[in-house]
Amino acid sequence: MSNDRFKLNSRRGFLAGSAAMLATPALAQTTGLDVNSAATTVVERDVTESVKRNISSFRTLSWEPYFDNTKNGAILVDIDSRAVHYWSEDQSVYKLYPSSVPLTQDLTRRGRTRVTLKDPSPSWRPTPNMIERNPEWPPFIGPGPDNPLGTRSLHLSWQYYRIHGTHDTRKIGRKSSNGCIGLYNEHIEELYELANVGTQVLLI
Repeated sequence: MSNDRFKLNSRRGFLAGSAAMLATPALAQTTGLDVNSAATTVVERDVTESVKRNISSFRTLSWEPYFDNTKNGAILVDIDSRAVHYWSEDQSVYKLYPSSVPLTQDLTRRGRTRVTLKDPSPSWRPTPNMIERNPEWPPFIGPGPDNPLGTRSLHLSWQYYRIHGTHDTRKIGRKSSNGCIGLYNEHIEELYELANVGTQVLLI
């Protein structure tokens, strides 16, 4: 094979490999119940709106700067890097997931909370504010492919706030929600099994 042909084939191989890598979703890495809000949440917005990805800060972290301990497990939601971190109580399991985050600062809530309910088959009701802004929205969507909460949901102690799945994978890695934190369905299903009611959660 001539040098020119070898260079051409090498270039094609590099470009094909790079395209495949960019098209592949980032993978997880191993290393007080509010009954009235149980079926409500803050839903993600249409991804066709002007939103941007940010994967430059997606990196592993240690739990020590954020938690005094890992009792009941710990979940750190890093809104700026659009990532969710999980540590098991004995610290033998560490997971890192890409996520969707709130669209604007006024929709963003930060601070300490906890998992108060694990919903294995979430349904969705728009909040009163959402109905006011979007009166055409349906009052209820049951479990299934049209549900904006995906296949699992972890309710937090803050009313209407969830860590949940999404059937629209384009939203992951974007500012695309009205407050909640979204994960790929396969990732929320894994986190759902790992987290417990009482798992501590910090949003930064």
